[in-house]
Amino acid sequence: MKRNSDEDPESEPDDHEKRIPFTRKPQALKQRMAEETTSRHEDVSEESQEDENQDIWEQQQMKKALKIVEGRDVDVSHSSESQTVRKFDTSISFPPVNLEIIKKQLNTRLTLIQDTHRSHLREYEKYMQDVKSSKSTIQNLESSSNQALNYKFYKSMKAYVENLIDCLNEKMISIQEIESSMHALLLKQAMTFLKRRQDELKHESAYLQQLSCRDETSTNGSLATDEKTQWILGKIESRRTQRRQARVLSGNCNHQEGTSSDDELSSAEVIDFRKSQGDILQDHKKVFEDVHDDFCSIQNILLKFQQWREKFPDSYYEAFISLCIPKLLNPLIRVQLIDWNPLKLDSIGLKQMPWFTCIEEFVDHSVEDSKREDSSDKKILSAVINKTIIPRLTDFVEFIWDPLSTSQTTSLIMHCRVIFEEHSTCENEVSKSKQDLLKSIVSRMKKAVEDDVFIPLYPKSAVENKTSPHSKFQERRFWSGLKLFRNILLWNGLLPDDDLQELGLGKLLNRYLIIALLNAVPGPDVVRKCNQVATCLPEKWFKNSTMRTSIPHLENFIQFLLQLAHKLSRSEFRDEVKEIILILVKIKALNQADSFIEEYHLDHLKSLIKGVFE
Repeated sequence: MKRNSDEDPESEPDDHEKRIPFTRKPQALKQRMAEETTSRHEDVSEESQEDENQDIWEQQQMKKALKIVEGRDVDVSHSSESQTVRKFDTSISFPPVNLEIIKKQLNTRLTLIQDTHRSHLREYEKYMQDVKSSKSTIQNLESSSNQALNYKFYKSMKAYVENLIDCLNEKMISIQEIESSMHALLLKQAMTFLKRRQDELKHESAYLQQLSCRDETSTNGSLATDEKTQWILGKIESRRTQRRQARVLSGNCNHQEGTSSDDELSSAEVIDFRKSQGDILQDHKKVFEDVHDDFCSIQNILLKFQQWREKFPDSYYEAFISLCIPKLLNPLIRVQLIDWNPLKLDSIGLKQMPWFTCIEEFVDHSVEDSKREDSSDKKILSAVINKTIIPRLTDFVEFIWDPLSTSQTTSLIMHCRVIFEEHSTCENEVSKSKQDLLKSIVSRMKKAVEDDVFIPLYPKSAVENKTSPHSKFQERRFWSGLKLFRNILLWNGLLPDDDLQELGLGKLLNRYLIIALLNAVPGPDVVRKCNQVATCLPEKWFKNSTMRTSIPHLENFIQFLLQLAHKLSRSEFRDEVKEIILILVKIKALNQADSFIEEYHLDHLKSLIKGVFE
């Protein structure tokens, strides 16, 4: 500083020309380090041997660092020189290249890329599966908050069903007792009518048999009959007189004697029946009077299960509730059917009953709400009909139904048609209960033919007089048999044709009605009866346009018609022959009708046969 201050101040550089050294030169640094090391050796000569070793180690590390720095500088300079040489060295030769080598290298590279792509795809699928699993876990976690509510619902439903079953089991004894009482009352009434009819038939036939035997009369010419027979005959005639008066007042002039059901009751019997029926119905109303509506109302019960189906459809269908509902509703439906008599024309139809409409609405909601095309709830109504309604109808058919009553038969057929149509829409298979019902119907009608059909045969001298007791009795018995014949054929479409033909034609027409017609005096009255027989025959039996011969069971009837036509053609009633030809044409006995027309040269009747094929 002193030296510098002695110099000329003007010769000093400007401030911006001064150079500020930030680091020392390498040489100065080495000198300084050496000086410091030397001075250190001089200063720390009195220190321990351990400090000396430390200083020596530091010096060695410094030297190594300097050598590494110098080495790097040499490498960098060498690499730059080599690159420069390679860049501008044109004497280097490359290996030969052709298409096969390039193609092989490209294929190799393509294979590597494809392998890499496949591995990436596998990783992608794994990641997507992880994402899906994560989303599912999130949903489960989000819905876990509803588990408490779901558990509460299932617990309440379990308690409700258990209480419902306990209630119905407790009430089943009362329901069965009331059903038995009503069934016994109706059975007693039916047996009363049946026994009275058979007893009256027996006594009236015996009376007429005695009347035809003159050797059994008393000396004064009066018939020897007991008081009981006289009393029975008087009651029979009294009821007939009342029915005639009722028909006159109603304007019914086409009634035939013998077609009445004869089911009138005396005033005392009517009062007794209504009293017993009223007592049963009072007990019927008390069955569920101490039960809450949720356990005795079909609508409320179905509403509970409907809520289950809407909230948790999977568990609802997995629990097979559609199989349980018919069993649960069975006692409640039976209670509603206690006052239902399917043999009365004014009885309520099944489709108008409250339980039917409730189940129908429940099934309709199931079809609308459920995404399952094969929803099992659609079979609930069919199962109820199969397990509850058909067995009840079978009981009525076996024990209470009177096949001779047209009103009872018509009402029963009406209900059976509704049941079978509803049953066929829900279930393709023919159920065992339906088969049992059909067998019971056939069996009951067969029993009626065997027990209730009786057409006596009297000498023509006894029946020529239409006002004689024998003629009237025979007429009544014929029309009674024809009434049963008509009632049997009303089952057309419900019973198999083979059963109807065997029962109606084989057992009733050929064994009873034709024999009575053969015993009758040929004339317009016999033709009218034959026409009535043909009217009862179902038209579908003769709808085949190619038919020229009738069904085998009508062969006897056709032969009788031909015999009757031969007799009438030679009598004063030859105009009735046309009616017989019409009957033959109607039952498709065309070959027989054509032969008869050719034999008697009735050319004017050929148009009747031609009209069938036009």
